[in-house]
Amino acid sequence: MNFSLIIELAKRDFIERYSGSALGFGWSFIYPLINILIYMVIFGNLMGARLPGTSSMWGYGVYLISGLVPWMAFANTVTRSSTVFLDKKNIISKIHMDLSSLPLFIVLSETITFCVTLVIFLLILLITGYIFTPLLLLIPIVYVIQQVFAYSLGFFLAMFIVFLHDLKEAVSIGFQIWFWFTPIVYVFEILPPLAQQILIWNPMLPVISAYHDIFVYQRMPSFYYLTIVLILSIMLIALDYVIFKKLEKDIRDFI
Repeated sequence: MNFSLIIELAKRDFIERYSGSALGFGWSFIYPLINILIYMVIFGNLMGARLPGTSSMWGYGVYLISGLVPWMAFANTVTRSSTVFLDKKNIISKIHMDLSSLPLFIVLSETITFCVTLVIFLLILLITGYIFTPLLLLIPIVYVIQQVFAYSLGFFLAMFIVFLHDLKEAVSIGFQIWFWFTPIVYVFEILPPLAQQILIWNPMLPVISAYHDIFVYQRMPSFYYLTIVLILSIMLIALDYVIFKKLEKDIRDFI
């Protein structure tokens, strides 16, 4: 694995998003700042949204953002990783590299975006009088579990999208559906029992719930279910490598 190449690709990926604009890197702060302010003000104040079990006027805004920010990091990592072999075929054709490590630069790039957005979110929470707890120190652990899952799924999809390009459109649609099957804009407990029984099979439920526990309810998240997600992710990575060893030559030929 060429770590220096992965880091360089991640750096370029992050910088090139705003290259050519007058503010350049500054947009990486402006976009999340505006989005967070919109969610906090509109959903938490102007619309009078209230979160069950909390009296804070900002409660629902915090609930929404604390779920939406990690979801975007996860969804972007998977969807972008799923097309990474096609998107970087010019590099693959020139440099002989370990293709299984290529999605890691997207994981790293999205992590930078997540960290920038999280810092802005924490600063806004500070302004609103939010009470910080040591539970915030658990965020990196939850995030690592989330991104291990994202890598395993993104790598799996990437191998098949090389042969079936239409699959990338199905992935985009699938994530739109997946988003609404994840309690980000609604509370899991208010759902009918049947819906709850269906959603408990969603592997992102314990991940998003962990962020809600940390930010909103300020309680220890369930690491039992997070560990299950991590184990499933590691099993999927193992399966990825078995499939990759069988398809690597065909993947390089198709690219």
